[in-house]
Amino acid sequence: MNTIQIIGLGAGSADDLTVKAYKALSQKIPTFARTDRHPLVNELRKNMDIESFDKYFEEYEDFDEVYENMTLKLIELSKKYGKINYCTAGSPYYGDIVTKKLTNEYKSQINTIIIDGMSFLDKCLKLSGFADYNNIKILDCLEADEFSFDVNSFNVITQVYDLEIASLLKIKLMEIYPEDVNTLIIDVLEENVKKIPLFMLDQEKNYGFSTYFCILPIEISKNRVYNVNNLLRIVKILRGPDGCPWDKKQTHHSIRQNVIEEAYEVVDAIDNDDVDNLVEELGDLLFQVIFHSELGSEEGYFNFNDVINKLCTKMYFRHPHVFGDVKADNAEEALASWENSKQKEKNLATYTDNLKNVPKALSTLSRSYKIQKRAAEVGFDWPDSDGAIEKIKEELQEFIEEYKNSNIENMEEEFGDLLFALVNFARFEKINPDIDLNKTINKFIDRFEYIEKNSTKDLKQMTLKEMDELWEESKFQYEFR
Repeated sequence: MNTIQIIGLGAGSADDLTVKAYKALSQKIPTFARTDRHPLVNELRKNMDIESFDKYFEEYEDFDEVYENMTLKLIELSKKYGKINYCTAGSPYYGDIVTKKLTNEYKSQINTIIIDGMSFLDKCLKLSGFADYNNIKILDCLEADEFSFDVNSFNVITQVYDLEIASLLKIKLMEIYPEDVNTLIIDVLEENVKKIPLFMLDQEKNYGFSTYFCILPIEISKNRVYNVNNLLRIVKILRGPDGCPWDKKQTHHSIRQNVIEEAYEVVDAIDNDDVDNLVEELGDLLFQVIFHSELGSEEGYFNFNDVINKLCTKMYFRHPHVFGDVKADNAEEALASWENSKQKEKNLATYTDNLKNVPKALSTLSRSYKIQKRAAEVGFDWPDSDGAIEKIKEELQEFIEEYKNSNIENMEEEFGDLLFALVNFARFEKINPDIDLNKTINKFIDRFEYIEKNSTKDLKQMTLKEMDELWEESKFQYEFR
């Protein structure tokens, strides 16, 4: 098998080149370099021929194409010469995508020998002056997204090649960090370190493969931004020996209702188009998830990572039309795919099992809505909403008859049937009964408030007729406000 000898040229100086690398370069075999921009390449050219791949960075549109074609060319050259040298900046193990491709994707086609050198990363860390090596995160600028960064760590972002990449990186970072957070721009080859605020990250003139960005961790005492790890620690402290007496007393059951209340407050914020309140209420709902996860961790049953793993596994499994080979060309087909996957996941053997699987903790309106929806999926349904309306009339008449008979027990049963029929009609018209009943409750409160504010006397002293006049007046006020 043909051989590519991958040589790390170190971090810029001839002194960084290892003895083993010198020996490899002295073998008089064809030698190729990733780039001429490493200063050692021109030094080596005084004694040997070296061809670089710099032109590839201009010929191809993106880095994926550059590195794929560079890799294929090296394999082709190794077949031609039997054995070649490929020289890369720093260490082949850190940041060289060609090395990664040769040793992973193409390992069956080529033999590789890696001769390490001092990495740019090592030199970057030395130049940064950051000493807490337990709190460092290394990120590739081409692969990092807004979920990659950790505000509690020293983030090192490698190989910021050009202004365009620097600008895109700044946008991602400003989704997480304050715009004036301190960052370091380090040119490893030039040994130049510059501290600037984040918003100026793309204002420099020179970027290249030796440009690294470093973002200092934000001190907890000065934090203006946090991530989920901070929240996990906060809850652990609240539940700890020196924590909050109230939080330490809580159990899954004692705060069960809080989850429901916080979920409804999220819905309220959405209904009110209040974005700031939505952010707050989503945070409160997330706090419930974290709190229950901490309780589970203390009991030894599960922790927050288990919750995330379970959720991600479920999302992958229930979206075979995205992550698998199932086809879904529209929302209806996607929903059908989801429901089919869900039934397989929960081992629901019968249609009745599917009805029983609707959570009993849901509000009665939501539970009846979901149960009737699932029954309709197997054809147990009216052909149209007219049938649902006739059923409402029938149930209303039966309720009135029991009312006239003063039969409380039968009235309760018929009232339940009437509500169930109303929910079924709401399902036909895609009306959420819970949300709309809540709107009506809020409307009632608004109108009642109008009566109280516009009355000249205490409500208890008013007649029903006086109240009703203000009630009718309130309808006009809220209709045109």
